Amino acid sequence: MKKSLGPNTLAQPTPVWLVGAFDEAGQPNLATVAWGGICCSKPPCVSVALRPATHSHDSILDRKAFTVNVATEGFARQADFCGIASGRDTDKFAATGLTPVKSELVDAPYVEQFPLILECRLQQSVAVGGHTLFIGEIMDVKADKSVLSPEGYPHIEKVRPIIFTPVLRNYHGVGGYLGQAFSIGKELK
Repeated sequence: MKKSLGPNTLAQPTPVWLVGAFDEAGQPNLATVAWGGICCSKPPCVSVALRPATHSHDSILDRKAFTVNVATEGFARQADFCGIASGRDTDKFAATGLTPVKSELVDAPYVEQFPLILECRLQQSVAVGGHTLFIGEIMDVKADKSVLSPEGYPHIEKVRPIIFTPVLRNYHGVGGYLGQAFSIGKELK
């Protein structure tokens, strides 16, 4: 028998992404988000949700762009810091030792040290309760060669992204390989 836990943000896991944006003074900033995911295939789009009170919120609206920087296991402390400090009074890049790089495609910075980056042009924003859902069209994906599979795509065991468990507020690494998608279920047909 299952126990009812009521309405809550208990879907697991969620990503740990650092959203990059330039503020009104042109300073690069990062906001750690866990409410995000791919939301469309054609055109390729990603969504991230931020509260209007965050420093990055208005920056994304003003610049019509953001980056998604996939946080990796080696940068858990920096990712956590970027979620608890405010860009209004802290230079998060300087505080964490991360290096901002200005995207050549969109008006937003990305993190040089992170191996997987999505450069996004703001397609639309939607108010959803206490958050704004930003939908960005992915203009390019940048990946370090060291994290690519032989087929030329990011390999999860090389990227080593951080995942988050809401409510309990825990960070985790990703587990091992289980099987090929759209294949292992065929035996049940």
